[in-house]
Amino acid sequence: MPPGVCYGMQDVWEKGGREQVTLEFLLPTGIYLSFPVARNDTIGTIKKMVWKNARSEPLFSVLSDPDAYVFTCINLTAEREELEDESRRLCDVRPFMPVLRLVAREGDRVEKLINTQISLLIGKGLHEFDTQKNHEVNEFRAKMRSFCEENAQDRQRLPWHQWMKCNFPCDLEPFSMVVQSGKSCSVKKLLVNVKFEASELVVQAGLFHGGELLCKVVTSSEVSVCSDPVWDQKLVFDINLCDLPRMSRLCFTLYGVLEKTKKQRSTKKKNKKADCPLAWVNTMVFDYKDQLKTGEFLLSTWPSAPEGCCYERGGKILLIRLCEQSVRIHKTEGIGQVYTALTRCDPSRCCSQHLKLKEIVDNKNHTEFFEHEKELLWKLRLDVRAHYPESLSKLLLITKWNKHEDVAQMVCLLRTWRDLPPLHALELLDYTFPDPHVRSFTIRCLKKLGDEELFQYLLQLVQVLKYESYLDCDLTTFLLERALSNKKIGHFLFWHLRSEMHVASVSLRFGLILEAYCRGSIYHIKSLMKQVSTAREVILLISHSILQMDFSFTINVFYFGLSPDRCKFMDSKMKPLWLMYKNKWDHLDTVGIIFKNGDDLRQDMLTLQMIQLMDVLWKTEGLDLRMVPYGCLSTGNKTGLIEVVKNADTIANIQRNSSNNAATAAFNKDALLNWLKSKNPEDKLDQAIEEFTLSCAGYCVATYVLGIGDRHSDNIMIRENGQLFHIDFGHFLGNFKAKFGINRERVPFILTYDFVHVIQQGRTNNTKEAVCVLHRFRECCEQAYKILCRNGTLFVNLFALMRAAGLPELSCSKDIQYLKDSLALGRSEEEALKNFKVKFNEALRESWKTKVNWMMHTVAKDNR
Repeated sequence: MPPGVCYGMQDVWEKGGREQVTLEFLLPTGIYLSFPVARNDTIGTIKKMVWKNARSEPLFSVLSDPDAYVFTCINLTAEREELEDESRRLCDVRPFMPVLRLVAREGDRVEKLINTQISLLIGKGLHEFDTQKNHEVNEFRAKMRSFCEENAQDRQRLPWHQWMKCNFPCDLEPFSMVVQSGKSCSVKKLLVNVKFEASELVVQAGLFHGGELLCKVVTSSEVSVCSDPVWDQKLVFDINLCDLPRMSRLCFTLYGVLEKTKKQRSTKKKNKKADCPLAWVNTMVFDYKDQLKTGEFLLSTWPSAPEGCCYERGGKILLIRLCEQSVRIHKTEGIGQVYTALTRCDPSRCCSQHLKLKEIVDNKNHTEFFEHEKELLWKLRLDVRAHYPESLSKLLLITKWNKHEDVAQMVCLLRTWRDLPPLHALELLDYTFPDPHVRSFTIRCLKKLGDEELFQYLLQLVQVLKYESYLDCDLTTFLLERALSNKKIGHFLFWHLRSEMHVASVSLRFGLILEAYCRGSIYHIKSLMKQVSTAREVILLISHSILQMDFSFTINVFYFGLSPDRCKFMDSKMKPLWLMYKNKWDHLDTVGIIFKNGDDLRQDMLTLQMIQLMDVLWKTEGLDLRMVPYGCLSTGNKTGLIEVVKNADTIANIQRNSSNNAATAAFNKDALLNWLKSKNPEDKLDQAIEEFTLSCAGYCVATYVLGIGDRHSDNIMIRENGQLFHIDFGHFLGNFKAKFGINRERVPFILTYDFVHVIQQGRTNNTKEAVCVLHRFRECCEQAYKILCRNGTLFVNLFALMRAAGLPELSCSKDIQYLKDSLALGRSEEEALKNFKVKFNEALRESWKTKVNWMMHTVAKDNR
């Protein structure tokens, strides 16, 4: 084969249309065929063409029926692949070389076909799971396959109305560090293969339970930097083996000690610390079978990761040796005796102690405790269970997990703890609560979630899978069970998992869950295959079209149902593709999707989820603020889909179209009102202004609470019916935009005078009517804010669970402090409302600063 032919093949796959490529075919008879086929031809079509051409070749009569044979090729990962699914197009197969071999089928054809389809769906060959040679992986796959396939069989036996509800659900709305007998058996050797700028290397090791350090961190001696540094020493931990909780994690951090720092600290050698963290890794002390890990382990380190995640596979390699000793952790001992002791506690309590206990549990922002508070909580733990069960998290936080007796008593309490409301139980999925009894209790509470509620919080539930220490866990089983019983939940579970398959730290876990779901939802595979194929095709087409500056080429090869005259590339850095499809239920209507390639949409998904939740909470209290939480879905590495809100335009466009000068367009206060008048003549105008007023109130409160940044006139839109809404949420939690070190966003939320001008219907500020409508608008904002404050803990918990996603602006606990402050956690409703009124007045008084920022944005955009 000529040099470069493989590169040429990839160019063919990245083109569109019905471009042809010449393929060579090797038949079972030893005959070679060569003829051109279209890149969009299916494997089944190509097989028919092969049979037609083979009729005139020798030995054709010895061939069996076409169904007895299957094509094989070398795929892009240089592996032999059987093309069992003959509905696939050649451009989807993307063979490494233009050669297909026809071979006799062997084994179970249906099984092979399903395995092939699952591999394509999850983006990882199932053989990769086999090559792990990992007992935990093998046992998990076998268990989940059995569970999901039995679930599928049970589903087929359902009455027809239940089967329909499951498969065609209505649209869901948001509603060893081992110590034994006091003697330590420790790491004997640490081997690290890394290169960096430092004079010496040092390793720190610690034992953790969730976020709690179980005993003092130990530090190795320093060794000189080399290609293979070695530590030959024992690291001794001050904790007894019997006190190690079941979910103990052994955490290593590699530091580089800079020469300059070393000299500076030479006089304080005892207090000398490593300066530059280079890599970290952690591993469970006990394996998935409750067995103490022993022997040598190769741990792949990570440069950084969200807090709480237990990742054992990464980049640089750390070799450790745990003592050669087999110890199995037993079930918590002494439960019966402990329970008896607890029930015999003296019920008499001091009134002052009860008042102090109530103060502690009522403080929503109270997560750190003084020692006397810890002692009181633990002393009155029976009272917490009886009277304040929703404060379980506080009791778990002060439990001494490095003391076997305390753990036994906590487990005893948990067994008789009454179920929490599901939204309160969500908090317990955080990494700070790793105990298996706690997590089982949490899932028991979450099982009470209806499908609508589960769908609302699915984004967080997928992310906290990263906090699970083992593959087989209650959360995974729970999600699979609910996904298999409701196709829409299953659909979004698939995409939430699939969108992060490129992340090495979770690809194994997520891939295994995806495999299990597919095996239990064979009927769903076909539509998912089409979606995955479409997403890949769009990315290739976008890349080619931008490169060739030929958008019409992209449209011509795209799927039927598209309205080419209404599609376009949008005017932003990543050139998102605006696609309009014909509505298959209403041929006079269209459905719009924005396809983005190059932006991480998970932060937009989270923000829109919160806005949707706010809308639900407001409506529950009888307040409809006409919000527009449009759809958004991340489908892969910096790729995803955004719903097009039809009949809407940006404030920037409306202002520009009403002015001849970009510099003054932002200051034209009549532009918005005139635009609404043009879209809503006569008696429709009052309703449009009502829609504007309510939606403006909702987004003022939402953007303030969430700390949404980068709010300029191109990120705020208005529908023709008057609804205002925000888009593009690349900055939140108070991460506001700055230019040359100067903060460009200086108001708590967007409430400009032209907004007020619309709300007041153009009346002057000193008229009675204008004062009344502005007062009503203010009251709407205040009522909406009070409702959110009453549910503040829920929002904080949901953001806390999303730390596992590793979003740049949400990666650790301190990132959530803005949200706690904006929701006034720990403060009375009166105090919270008083502060909000100050913010409201500030936004109104200093709206001119917003207008200046909009003007700068508009001028900068026009000068590109």
